[in-house]
Amino acid sequence: MGNVLATSSPVPPPPVPGPGSGLVSVPPGFTMPPVSGLVSPPQDRAAEEKSDQLPNPGTFEECHRKCKELFPIQMEGVKLTVNKGLSNHFQVNHTVALSTVGDSNYHFGVTYVGMKQLSPTEAFPVLVGDMDNSGSLNAQIIHQVTNKVRSKVAFQGKYTAPNWIGTLTVGQAGAHATYYHKASDQLQVGVEFEASARMQDTSVTFGYQLDLPKANLVFRGSVDSNWIVGAALEKKLLPLPLTLAMGAFLNHRKNKFQCGFGLTIG
Repeated sequence: MGNVLATSSPVPPPPVPGPGSGLVSVPPGFTMPPVSGLVSPPQDRAAEEKSDQLPNPGTFEECHRKCKELFPIQMEGVKLTVNKGLSNHFQVNHTVALSTVGDSNYHFGVTYVGMKQLSPTEAFPVLVGDMDNSGSLNAQIIHQVTNKVRSKVAFQGKYTAPNWIGTLTVGQAGAHATYYHKASDQLQVGVEFEASARMQDTSVTFGYQLDLPKANLVFRGSVDSNWIVGAALEKKLLPLPLTLAMGAFLNHRKNKFQCGFGLTIG
């Protein structure tokens, strides 16, 4: 649940001009005096340099989010979620899950996002807490100490095109690669590859999302290399702030079937 800043860029940055670059070249250690009409004022140059900077690619954990959003979420039984935003920085949620296979449970969650804005998708500090009906508490605090200190060491690459995104993450735990493609306004597809060094296992998943805006319907489907097929259907019950979700998963190797539905309020 932690957030760290991705350090790679979609395309390599432009070369930085050395001393004296421009109309006249000078030996190292020397600089040319400003020439009226040819050299931009300092404030204009600063604005130009700022505009040439590449945008922040986002947080580390959200690098593969675009592709993973296409895959249906596995569900079993009945699940009810209520989200309530108390302010722009504070939100609480209640979740009740009723299961016929495992134990039914209730979770209360709290999320606080601070005012130190680093990018449109990243702010610090972040406090996240979750408590279930058995009294088990899980809490995390994510905060950036300095601009140059990060809490995770890994390599991440991301390339963004007009209608597709390719990402790659390589770390001590293994490798993770995704490919997202927007075929049309209604159809999106994605492929995910995961290799775990700890589990000594690899998997490939293909997923798609079909949007029907006029019917307020979203359909997601997936199939992976373990022959697990999943599908989920979401329906917004407008004008009420309700979203109904139904999903089913079939594991062909283990001959297991799971289905369920959920209701989200807010």
